[in-house]
Amino acid sequence: MKRLFIGLMLVCLVLPAFAQRKAQTPLVKKPLTHAAYDEWKSITFQQLTMDGKNLAYTLNPEDGDGKLVFQNLERNQVTEVSRAGSIQLTEDGRHAVFLIKAQKDSLTQLRRLKKKKEDMPKDSLGIFDFQSRQILKIPQVKSFKIPKKAGGWMAYLSEALGEIEDNGENDTKTKKISDENGYPLVLMNLQDKSELKFDYVKDYVFTGNGNALVIYSTGNGNGFEPGIYWLDMSNGQTKHLYRAHSKHKFKFLSLDDPGEQLAFVADLDTTKALIREPKLMYWKKGMEAAEQIADEKTAGIPENWLVSDNFSPYFSKDGARLFLGTNPPPILQDTTLLPEEMVQVEVWHWQDDYIYPEQNVRADSERKRSYLAVIDLAKRQLVQVGSPEISEIRIDEEGKADMALGMDDRTYRMMRTWDISAYNDLYAIDLNTGSSQLIAAEVKGMARLSPDGGYAYWYSSPDTAWYVHELASGRTANLTEGIDVSFGNELTDVPDFPSPYGLAGWSKGEEFMLVYDRYDIWQLDPKGEKAAVRITQNGRENQRVYRYEKLDPEERTIDLSAELLLSVFEEGSKDAGFARWKMAKGSPEMLLKTANRYNLLQKAQAADVLLYSRESFQEFPDLHVADMRFGKTKKVTQANPQQGSYLWGTAEIVKWNSLDNIPLEGILYKPENFDPNKKYPMVVVYYERFSNTVHQHHKPEPIRSLVHRTMYVSNDYLIFVPDIVYQTGYPGESAFNCIIPGVSSLIAKGFVDKDRVGIQGHSWSGYQTAYILTRTNMFRAAEAGAIVANMTSAYGGIRWQSGLARMFQYEKAQSRLGVSLWENPLPYIENSPLFFANKIETPMLLLHNDADGAVPWYQGIEMYLAMRRLNKPTWMLNYNGEPHWPVKRENRIDFQTRMMQFFDHYLKGAPMPQWMEKGVPAVEKGILQGLELVEGD
Repeated sequence: MKRLFIGLMLVCLVLPAFAQRKAQTPLVKKPLTHAAYDEWKSITFQQLTMDGKNLAYTLNPEDGDGKLVFQNLERNQVTEVSRAGSIQLTEDGRHAVFLIKAQKDSLTQLRRLKKKKEDMPKDSLGIFDFQSRQILKIPQVKSFKIPKKAGGWMAYLSEALGEIEDNGENDTKTKKISDENGYPLVLMNLQDKSELKFDYVKDYVFTGNGNALVIYSTGNGNGFEPGIYWLDMSNGQTKHLYRAHSKHKFKFLSLDDPGEQLAFVADLDTTKALIREPKLMYWKKGMEAAEQIADEKTAGIPENWLVSDNFSPYFSKDGARLFLGTNPPPILQDTTLLPEEMVQVEVWHWQDDYIYPEQNVRADSERKRSYLAVIDLAKRQLVQVGSPEISEIRIDEEGKADMALGMDDRTYRMMRTWDISAYNDLYAIDLNTGSSQLIAAEVKGMARLSPDGGYAYWYSSPDTAWYVHELASGRTANLTEGIDVSFGNELTDVPDFPSPYGLAGWSKGEEFMLVYDRYDIWQLDPKGEKAAVRITQNGRENQRVYRYEKLDPEERTIDLSAELLLSVFEEGSKDAGFARWKMAKGSPEMLLKTANRYNLLQKAQAADVLLYSRESFQEFPDLHVADMRFGKTKKVTQANPQQGSYLWGTAEIVKWNSLDNIPLEGILYKPENFDPNKKYPMVVVYYERFSNTVHQHHKPEPIRSLVHRTMYVSNDYLIFVPDIVYQTGYPGESAFNCIIPGVSSLIAKGFVDKDRVGIQGHSWSGYQTAYILTRTNMFRAAEAGAIVANMTSAYGGIRWQSGLARMFQYEKAQSRLGVSLWENPLPYIENSPLFFANKIETPMLLLHNDADGAVPWYQGIEMYLAMRRLNKPTWMLNYNGEPHWPVKRENRIDFQTRMMQFFDHYLKGAPMPQWMEKGVPAVEKGILQGLELVEGD
């Protein structure tokens, strides 16, 4: 009995301990698979209310239905709406308005049933009240709008109200709602939900301050006549601004800032004339009706030209000017000809401005090209500003300055064939007279106007200098002359001039121009009277990059007397964060700096609340809020809690020297449970320089071209991402010199299986991969996508998506040869993998799609055929109709699946899939994929 008692006591002691151990059993994490893609969400929209108390954001999967989340940041209340998009928050912070899509699965099923567009489910409208946290849903809504700078009102077009009887003079007929006739418009008061309806509305727009709504209706035949209407929100009265014929058409309802002037383009010709003659209409408060202010006969418009119906007119900030577009009449096809009677021939002239493929790409935009004109509304005087000679016009941000900047590139257009960053001649154009004066010729760099229009300014890439031209005095000055730092990219290694680090902006009153060097912010006096000042003082000394954070999206100039928020990036440690700058202190004060990557998203309009994301390789970029000093930070989202169930990994910087003794950096990604005593397979993935992205998060998703770092690391691979530094004329050898010693340095550490190393690249790094395989047998397997195999044939090719000749890429850009094929053909041959394919012993998987608009896919074919002729193991994937990389999600998943099977086979000894053993014959394409593993392999 005593022994029984003792036994029971032991059981009582042991069972709680066992239960405790069971509760503390660590979670067994699993490796990522391609099936995990659907679990991950992205935050594709985020916005604070003006008071900073509420946050709206979306959580959307790449495929499937997402949700919109409304979160009260003080009480942590959360309200969710499924399938919401097109989200807008009202200016007063009271409401959010959005569209709600039908369920994706339902739409897919209806498409399988071949339902017509009109039978498909329509969007619903959602209205969320941040105070009551109630959601109002309205079915079958086509679109909605809210005032930009006012709350309380919302208007939407409905697809639910069917048809209305149109009582004509003879018979009663039914008028359908449609894109041609218009839809019912509902104006809603968001406070009391009262509504006002208008029939057959084709366009509508609120004034910025919400005091009126402008409506274009085709009329209902029951007293609501066609035309343009003005609805006064203060009293609900409607004014018919323009009485129209039912066949009249109107475009571009444009209002000035105070909402007191209106302009729109009208087609008043009721015939079927092929050449339309648009009219520019104008109305101002106090006028009884809108009237024509410009047409093809208006003084100032070039002879035989038209008012453009492809240009949306707009007012200057002060309302004194109205800007419009004009254009020559279109060239018309002879409509009496039958198709077989038409001659369709391209005439490629050796002195064409643009080569014919680029002309084809530009053809639609050229047909719609407009040339800027301006009307002085007080004088009713029109001045033509733009012309075919000076077609690009830039005006100041508010349209108030008397001078504009014109750019003419005609002399240099042919150079685009071999030098894509060509030149411009710059002109000062008087908006009051249209006269122009040359201010600088052969400028290689993009020019702009200062905020108030006092200066034209540009970065000149040949001398890496910032220039200004004072429009009032005609004085041009180099503002960075004599400063002993470069304002062009110090790491440029292409055979062209360095690009600029950029511009922070202009200070108030255009007193100073604020530009970046590699690390710091410089204050430059456009008048040249004050010495340049490095206002951040210590960036270069600490290899710390400072950049200005614009907190007000409507900010035009920077107030240097106020505190400025700066982003910070440490080149050495790769840490990032934020700092505060005050003129009195000079050196920025660090507010936050961690081993993360940050993205400042928004400051609440009327509160000192910042919204930002923070990420690392292990941390998804969830949203955080903070005060202006980052003293109170709070994580407010957890988009992907399921990540904790999966094996992940770590990312670290590694260093080595290239074969030509250049210090280099790269990223090494290790599995989560990394064991330094174990031998791991490794894949080298690269492009040019990636080391500064060590803290970038890579969520599981079927990316389009490269090995997915997280996916492979989760499956016990090492991933090595080396930086590449290039020498002009030797791009392939440069890659070899950087990558090989980097891989060797990791093998020397003892945890890399030297017989199980792969390499992978796409496009530029695809080319480099193919080249490297001609120089070494270090790699067990390689995947190379969208490669250039033969630089001699690729040099004379076309980038079909843009229509550009490929010559510039070799002479001036990424391919880095620095000479034409005729100046020195040897680099073109030496750097072409095709000519040395007989030296390749590494099994290679190629990807090249037949609709590639960047690298002609015959480059992939050349490599494939060479390897086939040499009887070397090679496969090529071609996703029909896809561009430079797979875009369709199913194709991206398929590519990632095949590439991982390829590397698993060669680097892990996994069975070979059927597609690798015997291919997929054309008769099986799209039916059988061959992804099954071969038994007994």
